[in-house]
Amino acid sequence: METPLLEFRNITVLRQEKKILDNINLTVGPKEHIAIVGPNGSGKSSLIKVIMREYYPVASPDVVRHILGRDLWNVADLRKEMGIVTTDLQNTCLRDSSVIDMVVSGFFSSIGIYESHDVTTEMMQKADIVLEELGISHLKKRLMTEISTGEARKVLIARALVHDPKALVLDEPTNSLDMKAISQFRKMISDLSGNHNIVLVTHDLSDIIPEIDRIILIKNGKIIADGRKDDILTGENLTKLFDVPVTVEKHGLYYSSHLGE
Repeated sequence: METPLLEFRNITVLRQEKKILDNINLTVGPKEHIAIVGPNGSGKSSLIKVIMREYYPVASPDVVRHILGRDLWNVADLRKEMGIVTTDLQNTCLRDSSVIDMVVSGFFSSIGIYESHDVTTEMMQKADIVLEELGISHLKKRLMTEISTGEARKVLIARALVHDPKALVLDEPTNSLDMKAISQFRKMISDLSGNHNIVLVTHDLSDIIPEIDRIILIKNGKIIADGRKDDILTGENLTKLFDVPVTVEKHGLYYSSHLGE
């Protein structure tokens, strides 16, 4: 039996005495693609921070927090297996570093390249390959501050891919992108899903690529629904999730939602 990507049991997280995750139980299979859907402040980004070892659960004998079968991880090693892309990370990366340096910095889990880093020929070659695969090799000498938001998001994907991670963890990945960039980004993630688990966090159903078939709904720090996409993405479930009337529509392999019945 293959090792699950994630195995969480009885995960509760407190921040400033407030319970932001409440008894989370979640197992994600080794080849599974999931979307975590919820309103702002629901706990979905906090769950990602638990995965990435930024938040820690309340200690208890019943707590299980295994990633790829392991509980103890060096954070730098974890990021080689779980490539993460967030808006916060992109904001941090908006500096006068070249695109190629930003991609290579993924090898060091840093933001940019510093004198202490021993950049090898192999690292540069791998970065070139990833940039070429994502169709952005023409940007490699540009500064991060000179490229568009959509291009920067692709650079962060390239940065995550230099280690060929088991999974890509994407937190609201199409925020601030225009319609063309959103379409390009979704196609890129669909293409990458053949070789990497996709863990998507979003409030927008249209971000859910066809390859994702399992949906987790999270509200007030609790998982309120978990199952197959066609079963979970209903107007009734989304109305309960967002506390307003929501209509869900299916367009081919994609979903969308709007307010009202």
